Amino acid sequence: MRILVLSDSHRHIANLICAIEYEPTAEIVYFLGDGNYEMEEVVDIFKDKKFFVLLRGNCDFTTHIPLCDVRSIENSKIYASHGAEENVKLSYVGIKRAARENNCNIALFGHTHEKYYSFEDGLHLFNPGSIKDGNYGVIDITDNGIMCFHKNLLEIK
Repeated sequence: MRILVLSDSHRHIANLICAIEYEPTAEIVYFLGDGNYEMEEVVDIFKDKKFFVLLRGNCDFTTHIPLCDVRSIENSKIYASHGAEENVKLSYVGIKRAARENNCNIALFGHTHEKYYSFEDGLHLFNPGSIKDGNYGVIDITDNGIMCFHKNLLEIK
């Protein structure tokens, strides 16, 4: 199972579309907030091809989209949030706590606009960076394990 992880588009709809088109094997697209206005258009374009999980960021003022999501996918359980509520700009303690309290082995967040990945004590902590800057993430969940990758639209050839 391939998962595409996007965050922080801030009105750069073309980058959202490109990332989805560059990852045709991704079955699920997580959008971690700050750009839900343009994501509504993107969902309409790809709704027959992808399953979307949309979350609200601190700049998404007029939406009723949830702040976080917990779901089981394949042999994993994912906690996803924009990260503002967990204060990820100060530390990762809050996002780790939320993931562990929900028995998750993957935690996704955005908000900082910086790519990040760590694995400790069974928890994959992953920030794709800002798609506004061309950064996005891919997660492969297989029988052999979980692999998290950072990608950039400018590096695709």
